[in-house]
Order: sequence, then C-alpha cells, then structure tokens
Amino acid sequence: MKQPYLSPDDLPTHKTTLISELLLSQLEETTKKSFYLACKQPVRILLSSCHWYFKVNGGILMLVMVCHNIESYQNIMMIVPYLASKLKRFANQAKISISSPVNQGIPWVISINQILPEEE
Repeated sequence: MKQPYLSPDDLPTHKTTLISELLLSQLEETTKKSFYLACKQPVRILLSSCHWYFKVNGGILMLVMVCHNIESYQNIMMIVPYLASKLKRFANQAKISISSPVNQGIPWVISINQILPEEE
C-alpha cells in the first residue's frame, strides 16, 4: 500500500518533532515513577531485580521488563496479574513485555486486557 504524499508544508517541523519526542520521553519517565510508587514494597523489590521501563508506541503504553536471571524472570511471571492491575490505572490499553535472561527464550508480550477480566 502506498503512503499518501504530503507536501513539506503539511508535515511537522523538525522542532515540533523534537519537542514531541521530548514530551513523550518525559511522559514515559513520569509514568515509571508513578507506577513504581503505586506498587507494594515486595513488588518494588522484584522490579529492582530487573531492568524495566515504559515505552509508548502507536499510542499504546508498554511496560518492558528484562530479567537478568531465571529466578527474577520466574518471580516476575508470578506477579503479572498484579502488574496488569496497576498498569490499568495508567492506560486502558497497555501491554507487558517480559524478556527472560539473554539466550534463554523470546520476549513474552501480552495485553493487560487479556489478563484482567472485563469490567461490566
């Protein structure tokens, strides 16, 4: 499928693009801090055992977690429903991506709507 042609006058300026990227980065960092504070202390400890961050892609918030060892991976996998419930506070459509230690599997990605029951 061909992309529609837009004249340069219809495209955002370089400055506008840079500002948008900066604001998006600030949103991701603020969400990370707020999410961390919303979690219970034992979950905060588990989060500290991994590299984790938020990414907004296509308007969907994604919690990305990279576990450095198999023990932290297993512990994180056990609290996925809890993480999803906390993430629901920040976005109606969000995903969680969990990567096992290097060379020990592929990232596991799931939408929070697949984890949490539908509200009536």
